[in-house]
This record gives sequence, C-alpha cells and structure tokens, in this order.
Amino acid sequence: MFAGGCFWCMEPPFDAVPGVINTVSGYTGGRTENPLYKDVSNGKTGHLEALQVTYDASKVSYEKLLDVFWHNIDPLNDNGQFCDQGEQYKSVIFYQDEAQKQLAEQSKRSIANYFGKLFEQQVATSIRPAQKFFPAEQYHQDYYLNNPKTYHFYRFTCGRDRRLKQLWDKD
Repeated sequence: MFAGGCFWCMEPPFDAVPGVINTVSGYTGGRTENPLYKDVSNGKTGHLEALQVTYDASKVSYEKLLDVFWHNIDPLNDNGQFCDQGEQYKSVIFYQDEAQKQLAEQSKRSIANYFGKLFEQQVATSIRPAQKFFPAEQYHQDYYLNNPKTYHFYRFTCGRDRRLKQLWDKD
C-alpha cells in the first residue's frame, strides 16, 4: 500500500507497470471503520488516501513499485502532496512484512541521499506497518479512466506534474 496524496493520481503510474494486476483507491491508517471520502478528505478519521497495489512478483519487483512510488510523489512535502495538504494526503509506504520494510527503508535512504545533495532537505515520507485498508467509494475507482477531462484538469491545476518535473527531471 502506498499513500501519495490524491489516490486518483497514483493509480495511472502503477496501472502502467507490467506485472501490476490491480490497483484500488482507498483509505488506511485511521481510527474509524468504513470511512467515507467526505470524512477522510476533511481529516476527521485519521485515514490517508492510499492505493492498494496487487502485483505478480514474478513479473515486477517490490523495488520497482517503490521506484514508481517515489517518482510520483514529492518526498520533501511534510504536510501533504501538491495542492492537497493535511495529514490525509501525506506520503507513506505501508509495508506488509519485514522484507518490504527493509526494502522501503533502503529506498528511502537512497532517496534521502539524492535529495539531500540537491535540495538540502529531509525526506518527509514515512514508512509504517500496513493497517486495515478500506476501498474508496466506487466512483473513485479508475477515476482517471472514467472521468478523463475532470481528472486532467484537477491534476494540472493541482501542479502535480510541474512539481514532479522540478524534482525528478534531474535524473
């Protein structure tokens, strides 16, 4: 599970990865059962918008998924992602087991080294044990496919791609 701000914007990069079987937008990390978008988005539940990624490990590695995650977030933002601010939009890697935890920590160290040299800032993304995941309401699933105009307008006005270009075009 990965939290990278708006879950609508996290689905497309993971869906494009060969070996990813399914992505589900939803909520995790909070204190209530069966949270609803209206409550999560205003910070009432403690949940984060997140993406649950099901993948075939014989076709794609967890390391590759971590790379996709990092290149689609702003790891330096400690209060959300892009135009979405607040705890519910922070970036978090939720690991399922000790192996994922080790790989996530290793990738974070690498990212921290990269950004420390370029921007002299700390990586704000946290790594936490996975908690119960609640799928978001159906209209949020595959939003970018079902509502392309609205999705692209949101993504553009939120400044996501501009910021990602600033961060990652140095690769």
